[in-house]
Amino acid sequence: MRVFNFENDNVGEETLDERYMQEALKLAKRAYDEDEVPIGAIIVSQGKIIGRGYNLTERLNDVTAHAEMQAFTAAANYLGGKYLKNCTLYVTVEPCVMCAGASYWTQISKIVYGTVDEKRGASKYANLYHPKTEVISGVLAEESADLITSFFRNKR
Repeated sequence: MRVFNFENDNVGEETLDERYMQEALKLAKRAYDEDEVPIGAIIVSQGKIIGRGYNLTERLNDVTAHAEMQAFTAAANYLGGKYLKNCTLYVTVEPCVMCAGASYWTQISKIVYGTVDEKRGASKYANLYHPKTEVISGVLAEESADLITSFFRNKR
């Protein structure tokens, strides 16, 4: 796995969040190209990308093969443990209830997502995140929303 390190760059936190979200968007575009719902996710620890994922539900015939779940598994394997404390999840679309619940169990420190999922987003139902998890929304929201909208428009 290639490890990227943006930590030493002289950029503000907002810009750093955008740079990492760009990496998640690259994975969402890969999902799009593979006819999967275009959602991408990365997990960052100490300025390094340690987990990546994009939706694989069609390819794997697995409703749990969401981008976040793929990234959680990759990051846990990289770290050698199931907890993702001091890590940040960047995901292009708001996590669903399943992925929010999984994030709770990982105890991930921060979640940054792009666009809100009006139909299936976790925030529609309740606060399912770990009490110590910081959640930030709206980072590159327009780019993330455009990709999802384009995907479903082409499906109709």
